[in-house]
Amino acid sequence: MRLNAFTLAVASLVSLTVSGTAIAQKKYDTGATDKEIKVGHINPYSGPASAYGAIGKAIQAYFDKINAEGGVNGRKISFISLDDGYNPAKTVEQARKLVEEEEVLMVFQTLGTPPNSAIHKYMNAKKVPHLFVATGATKWGDPKNFPWTMGWQPNYQSEAKIYALHILENNPNAKIAVLFQNDDYGKDYLKGFEDALGDKAKSMIISKVSYEVTDPTVDSQMVSLKGSGADTFFNVTTPKFAAQAIKKAAELGWKPAHYLNSVSSAVGTVLVPAGVQNGVGIITAGYIKDPTDPQFQKGKEWDDWVAWMKKYHPNGALNDNFNVYGYTVAQNVVHVLQKAGDNLTRENIMKQAASMDLTLPMLLPGVNIKTGPDDFYPIEREQLQRFDGKTWQLFGKVYGR
Repeated sequence: MRLNAFTLAVASLVSLTVSGTAIAQKKYDTGATDKEIKVGHINPYSGPASAYGAIGKAIQAYFDKINAEGGVNGRKISFISLDDGYNPAKTVEQARKLVEEEEVLMVFQTLGTPPNSAIHKYMNAKKVPHLFVATGATKWGDPKNFPWTMGWQPNYQSEAKIYALHILENNPNAKIAVLFQNDDYGKDYLKGFEDALGDKAKSMIISKVSYEVTDPTVDSQMVSLKGSGADTFFNVTTPKFAAQAIKKAAELGWKPAHYLNSVSSAVGTVLVPAGVQNGVGIITAGYIKDPTDPQFQKGKEWDDWVAWMKKYHPNGALNDNFNVYGYTVAQNVVHVLQKAGDNLTRENIMKQAASMDLTLPMLLPGVNIKTGPDDFYPIEREQLQRFDGKTWQLFGKVYGR
């Protein structure tokens, strides 16, 4: 009996020690508990960039799926998504609300270069993860100076270089017209484009015209660009203005070789409003599977995406690649949260985000997600594609590293 009692006592002590260690291993910062993870988000559900609102709705729908299946490591995601109308002053207000009032663990996928620029220093001063921002500006990959901010999609300068290289290979004497949004987003694309053209940029680019996000249309800019005599058009615009530019070019009878930035390549929200017939021949770069491309409309990955759309996002359009984007970036942040386990501190969230090496179902073949402590650019590969009036047709090699 004494031996049994001693054995029981030791076993009890070991059990207490183990459970105490398990409890000690659970680390939480503001915004995380045993039952909940609070994730903040800012999106332009209204205003000139409201087409991107589809992304926020898709992210919410994916989190609904995760929560219905038991959450992340048993914790439900509480997704607090606020509208800033693509107005940087409003973004600041909403970021403060999320961090100081809602007390979220992180702010995830805030959309747009000007909005994110407005909260860049604030998020880093507060040491709150500013994770997978929905903009490809090059500045989001600077872990030395901004360790709490990380991009997600390919950076704009790298993408613009792909277009420039394609032009140099196919029409080295091109006369190029550029339309760009007059902010950090537009200028980032323009810099990458000019850098890749090198010494030939000054002679090849014969017209550069900007627009403000508050402008009602870009019709006058398109008239000016056509009048330049350019035979090649680099279209650096957000969805509303991209649709206007494509439509106006057709109305003017201007048919240049047309390169469109990937942030406005959605068939449903850009090319359909512009008139799909007007988009034939446009070239863009892609990194996610286009839901209108028949080659991807089969197999488990497609079936899973459609099943999710039908069950959790029935009001979303199946021809809108913003829904593929939202689904994929939401999968990525869930991966980070799963890897973080019971150590849901803000520091560990960034540590896990900076040690990724994975592929996701709706990324293009050959495109992966990889980061490191000194590499805050998760996606660095893209492939060119051309619109045929119905869908994007991939061609050529996968660019990037």
